[in-house]
Formats: sequence, structure tokens, C-alpha cells
Amino acid sequence: MGNLLWHDLSRFISIAAGIYAVWASFWGMLFRKFFWDFLGGILRNPGGIQPAPKVHVFITVIVKAPVVQIATMVLGFIIVALEYPFPFVKGSPVHRSIPLRIVLLVMQSFLAVLFYQGTNASLWSLIAAVFYIRALAFGERIEGQRVGLTRLEDLR
Repeated sequence: MGNLLWHDLSRFISIAAGIYAVWASFWGMLFRKFFWDFLGGILRNPGGIQPAPKVHVFITVIVKAPVVQIATMVLGFIIVALEYPFPFVKGSPVHRSIPLRIVLLVMQSFLAVLFYQGTNASLWSLIAAVFYIRALAFGERIEGQRVGLTRLEDLR
């Protein structure tokens, strides 16, 4: 059996998390809900939970104007573009940077957990970030683009 490359595993997970974050952000813009409104909220008989007054900032940036959803969507697009790059980006220092990916995934996780539709994207982003941290701990590196070889030459 071969060795598990943690950065390859986390790459696939972060691609899925990035696509899920974009999709969840799209639905989060249509159906806006602050996920943590039940903490400290007031239970009304005919209306359900009314959020506490101290979370009005989150209500403003999630429900009234979808700032968090747009930021999560942009981060999701950036992460997918970083994980599945164009040929001219592959092998660049930005593409090979594992700490940059960890920071982007943690930021995406923090933003996605704030709105209701983004909780799964947040969970998978954190899992991918933990696997990238494990890859750094094992000293793994993302190799640059090989020059002069095509896919058919690799298979021979």
C-alpha cells in the first residue's frame, strides 16, 4: 500500500467544501437566516424565536444585507481556483502555499457557520484545514508543475 498524502486528501475535501460554500451562499442569499439566533432569543407563542437584541449586528450583515453570504461565496471561488488551478497558476508560490490554504479555509469556515445554509461547508472547511495542518506537521510539500511532460508521457 502507498502512503497517504495528507495534502492530496485535504485538497479534495477543500474542493468539495469550496463548491458547497458557493452553493450554500447562493441559497443563503435567497433564504436569509442567522444560524445562531436561538442563543439568547425570546420564544414567542405565534412567531417562534425572536433573536436577542445583542445580535443585531449579525442580523444586519446576514439577513438585511447578505454581506456574509457574498464574502463566503467569494472565498469559496478563491479556494476552488486555488485547489483546481489554471495551468499558468499551477506551480506558482501562491499555489504551493499550504499556510495560505489553511488561513482561507478557516476564514471560510468562520463565515459559513454564521448563516444557516453554510454549516456543512463550515464543517468540511475545518476538516480540510486540520488535514492541511497535519500535512505541514509531516513536512509534506505541494510540488510545482513539471515542465515538458504531457499526461501521456506520465502514463508510459
